[in-house]
Amino acid sequence: MLAPLLLLWPMSVALTWLVAQNIAARPYDRDLGQLTRMVARQMTIEAANHPGPLRLPESAAALLRSDDVDRIYFQVLGPGGRLLAGDPEIPQPEAETGSSGDVQFRDDAIQNESVRVASLRLSPVDGELPAVAVVQVAETLDKRSRLATEIIKGVILPQFVILPLAVLLVWFALARGIAPLSQLQQRIRRRESHDLSPIDEHDAPEEVAPLVRSINDLLARLDQSMGSQKHFLADAAHQLKTPLAGLRTQAELAQREIDAGGDSKSVKRSLQQISLSSQRAAHMVNQLLSMARAEDEEQARRQQEFNIVRLATETVQDFVPRAMDKHIDLGYEGPEPGVPVPRLVGQPLLVRELIRNLVDNALQYTPEHGTVTVRVMPDPFGQVVVLQVEDNGPGIPEAERELVFQPFYRTLGTDVDGSGLGLAIVKEIADKHRAQMLVEPTRSGPLPPGTGPGVRFTVRFPRAAP
Repeated sequence: MLAPLLLLWPMSVALTWLVAQNIAARPYDRDLGQLTRMVARQMTIEAANHPGPLRLPESAAALLRSDDVDRIYFQVLGPGGRLLAGDPEIPQPEAETGSSGDVQFRDDAIQNESVRVASLRLSPVDGELPAVAVVQVAETLDKRSRLATEIIKGVILPQFVILPLAVLLVWFALARGIAPLSQLQQRIRRRESHDLSPIDEHDAPEEVAPLVRSINDLLARLDQSMGSQKHFLADAAHQLKTPLAGLRTQAELAQREIDAGGDSKSVKRSLQQISLSSQRAAHMVNQLLSMARAEDEEQARRQQEFNIVRLATETVQDFVPRAMDKHIDLGYEGPEPGVPVPRLVGQPLLVRELIRNLVDNALQYTPEHGTVTVRVMPDPFGQVVVLQVEDNGPGIPEAERELVFQPFYRTLGTDVDGSGLGLAIVKEIADKHRAQMLVEPTRSGPLPPGTGPGVRFTVRFPRAAP
């Protein structure tokens, strides 16, 4: 704020000078115009009464010599610019400048001295040119300069007092107003990196209270995000610890058997357990990587068109050997890969991971000789594309249908080996694609012995705009 004030001050001085010059010129121009009219009147009477050479009456000449500060010149011109009386030093006006009977003012110079010239062109009488055609009166500018200087002094000098005072007041007001911000800055700087508690809004200036509230909202969301990450890392470490501990235990058992000269069957069992534990650890790591990809915001902005039918059929084909090992009927229902399907936009890699996790979850919980079906159905209204994965396994209790999407949550009462991350990954990918998820039982009512209600996962992908 001080820089504009210091910049405006010389502009104010220049503007004041121009205004002072204009104010000082007005009264003197008025007097000069009256003097010009008086000289014209006197010379017109003189020309009418004395046809010889013209002379300014003594009374008028005394009036011209009465100014003690400025010198006054006069000039009387006849038709054709002939000098009739007065001072020849005054430059003649331009031909036909201004209208007759009006006093015209201009700035000029006489003997290298600036003057103010008033000229009056007399009107013809009865169509004949008068004996006196033009009357000019010139005056030096001393009085005008003195008056303009006095006006500038009266205006500018107070500014030399007001401007420093304004600077001090602005400095004091801004320093006083910014002091709470400085205190707020110091409080934030003294905070520990792990302290995400809200900033106290009462000590902040009213003008920045919305900013403080926005920062508090950001801190709350950041605290929630970091809390979720800490919980996720703790659960991941706990889940990885089990297969790693099994690896170590089985390796030690195999080493003891070899040292003790044990039979090959015990060593083989230990090696099989080591292989199983390594598979569990690898599966856990792969799902953790999938979870990280699903939560990547930058990757979520890179979208492209994909064919959900092709992704679904390829995923089903990948799981056929595993389904045959468990004697599970794994099938696909929907359009064939070559048939045109509604256009979807997203991340094909993540959508493939979503389908893989749904099929993998269904195969894990479906008993032998069960059925798993992957289905793709266009919406009759043309707004969404529906993906369904259903099985006839034990199902999910209604109270746990929302909980199964939490990381590391597993339904109680099952002996299925898993990490609890598959459905959490599915939910994260569905949210990234603005898809709706629905969990419902496949069958209801009385069930045959040894069968379960099953579960159907329905994902509704919104169609992309044309």
